Amino acid sequence: MIQRIFRNYLLRHQNRANQILHLIGVPLTFGGLIGFGIAGNWIYAGMAFFAGYALQFLGHAIEQNDAGELILIKKLLGKPYTEFGPETQIQQNFDHSSKKSSCND
Repeated sequence: MIQRIFRNYLLRHQNRANQILHLIGVPLTFGGLIGFGIAGNWIYAGMAFFAGYALQFLGHAIEQNDAGELILIKKLLGKPYTEFGPETQIQQNFDHSSKKSSCND
């Protein structure tokens, strides 16, 4: 199960800009929230949380796919969502077609 989650994460974060924005955004979101929260500075905690998530959402906009939280909400509402960006979809289509052709050899 952990391998599946990790593979899914890697497939949804293939764009280098998205990876860098997540590298900054994830620690800012949670580290800033916890650190500033412990210090009792809730305004900075809220700002860090918002800024970190904004960076992550920007990364997914660049990758052209929905963030995991949006996918969950859209699934629950029965709305369409984009799990993988165009680059990943092209790679997956290539992988599937090469597997099909290798089976026929």
